Amino acid sequence: MHSIVSQIGELADAGERMIERLRRKAFLPESRKGLNLRFGIAEAAQLLGCSTNRIRMAEDDGRLPPPPPSDNGRRPGYTVDELLNMRRVLGASPERAGLDVPAVIAVQNFKGGVGKSTVTCHLAHYLAVQGYRVLVVDCDSQATTTTLFGFNPHFNIQREETLYPYLSIDPTQADLLYAVKRTPWPNVDLIPSNLELFDVEYELAAAGSDGGSVLAARFRKLKQGLADLARDYDIVLLDPPPALGTISLAVMQAANALLVPLAATTPDFCSTVQFLSMMDQVIGQLQGAGISVDYSFVRLICSKFDANDPSHAMVRAIMEQSFGPALLPVPILDSAEISHAALRMMTVYELERPIGTPRTHKRCRANLDEALGQIEQLVRQGWGRVTPASEEALIHAA
Repeated sequence: MHSIVSQIGELADAGERMIERLRRKAFLPESRKGLNLRFGIAEAAQLLGCSTNRIRMAEDDGRLPPPPPSDNGRRPGYTVDELLNMRRVLGASPERAGLDVPAVIAVQNFKGGVGKSTVTCHLAHYLAVQGYRVLVVDCDSQATTTTLFGFNPHFNIQREETLYPYLSIDPTQADLLYAVKRTPWPNVDLIPSNLELFDVEYELAAAGSDGGSVLAARFRKLKQGLADLARDYDIVLLDPPPALGTISLAVMQAANALLVPLAATTPDFCSTVQFLSMMDQVIGQLQGAGISVDYSFVRLICSKFDANDPSHAMVRAIMEQSFGPALLPVPILDSAEISHAALRMMTVYELERPIGTPRTHKRCRANLDEALGQIEQLVRQGWGRVTPASEEALIHAA
């Protein structure tokens, strides 16, 4: 007999098939996400903090390969790979020094719908454009971040490719190298997720009922595994589940910085206050159990902010009054460009050309650069450095 409950599975299957159709359409012809970004010489110079003349001189004297060939009289611009090579040759890489501790940032809030995965992916791609080596770890079995990186968690990702073989009660992997996947960005790698990662929650919860020593060991194990991997990166971004489960607890302990996205609505504000209160209690319990938790920074960032909505302005004022300097001053604006890009399973940083009007795209990109640049500055401050001044800024200062 066909039960109403069985419709849930049918709906899920229909949805999965549609996701795969969307993915194939978005990533044709090779059905795998590609990166066709190009940066003009002026934008390249701005990103490197140097003059266009310096780039041209390096191309003329052979330190850099010749400029990209003209296409109908116009240079097509530099690829991300070429930009990274420019940074190496011209000494403009922002990479951390050997003794600097890699930033391991958990992007966390127990309230769903705050743009957690959207913030994580845009932050990863922003940092990639700036020249950092980034690892993104999708710890959420809903796998939104994995999807935005061009993988279909249902069809493309096996349980053995997630954190599961490392964190399960009967682990089959001793380190996390097995799970690292290349992405279309040459300086961004991903550890993907899928629905089967949720099995870890069941296993660890059952094991935890026997005294919690297994849980404590798993928490330390994730921290150690990520610390080993982080040696090859500047910044690691963790996207945990939007709930207080064993994986979220492990992520909280593995991170050395915390970023909390929240939307400018009263329910989001109230929920985030509860999240912070719960975090405080849980961290106290973890420390009481001998599990250390320490962050170089804790910041909240207002996401999906509509500057034309008076209620958003009021809630943001309440946030500022409550959280003070812990709230980053520049919010991420609610932009149609972000929504349009997400429909194509992309971030704004991956778009070759505007989807909406050029003005909307430019305003959105400028806001993202400023908002996400705040987090870059916090990371650099942790390394005892600030973002280097450009040649142009130094000349003006003189």
